[in-house]
Amino acid sequence: MLRRLLRPAVHKWRRLLVQERGRLFARQPVTIQGSGAQVRPNHLREFFDGHRTGPGIWKWRHYFEIYDRHFAKFRGRELNLLEIGIYSGGSLMMWRDYFGNRCTIHGVDNQAECLAYESSSVRVYIGDQGDPAFWSNTRKSLPRLDIVVDDGGHTYDQQRTTLEWLLPHMRPGGVYLCEDIHNTGNEFAAFVYGMADELNSVTDVKSDPSTPDQRLTSRATGIQTGIKSICLYPFVAVIELSDEPVDGFVAPKHGTEWQPFLS
Repeated sequence: MLRRLLRPAVHKWRRLLVQERGRLFARQPVTIQGSGAQVRPNHLREFFDGHRTGPGIWKWRHYFEIYDRHFAKFRGRELNLLEIGIYSGGSLMMWRDYFGNRCTIHGVDNQAECLAYESSSVRVYIGDQGDPAFWSNTRKSLPRLDIVVDDGGHTYDQQRTTLEWLLPHMRPGGVYLCEDIHNTGNEFAAFVYGMADELNSVTDVKSDPSTPDQRLTSRATGIQTGIKSICLYPFVAVIELSDEPVDGFVAPKHGTEWQPFLS
C-alpha cells in the first residue's frame, strides 16, 4: 500500500533527475564539421538585410531560417497572419513582402500609437495580450488564423494566455510561433515541454491479429488529435497543427521473417 502511494512521488523525482542529467549533457559542446554548402536563399533574411531605413525591425538573425522553414508553404496563398508586438511596424512590411497581397495581416500591441499602421490590409488591435478578456473580445473579430507570431511582452503569463486563446482559433495546418523565450528555467518553455511530453502519450494500445499486417493501434488523445509537431529552437517554439483531425496511430507489421525473441 505504502509503495503504491509513494510511486507517483518517486516517478516525479526520477523524472526531475533525468531532466537535470539532460540539462548537464546539453551544456557540453557539440562539435560538428562544416559541410561547406552554400547558404540557401532566404527571402526574409534578404529583406531584413536590405532594410536600412524606415520602420524598424529587430530580430535575432537565426530566426529567419526558422520562419522560412515553417512559413514557406503559405507563400502566395490566401491567409490570415496575426503578429503580437507591432513595435515600430517594420515586421508588418516584412510579412507583406514575403507572403504577398493575398495575406491579411492582423497586429496586436498595447500601445495605441500602433493604430497608425492600420490600412486596408492590416488590422490593428490595441490591448493587453495577458488579459483573457481582451482575447475573448478580440477573437470575435478575428477570422480563423493560419499563422500566429508572438513577439509581444515575453512574460510567461502573456505567452501562455495568448497560446491558450489563439491556438484553438487556428485553421488546420496552421503554425504558431512564439519567439524570445529566453533563459534556462523559463516558465513558458516548461509549459511547452509539458505539451510536448503529451505528444508521446500512448493510450488504449490494441493488437489486431485478424488483420493481414497484425497492426497495433493507439488512440489519439488531447493534443495528439490536432497538433502535428512541436519544434524547439534557440529562443523559439513552433507548434504546427495537423491538416486533418487525428483519431489514432497505427503500427502495421510488415514482413514474414522475425527473430523468435521479437515475435
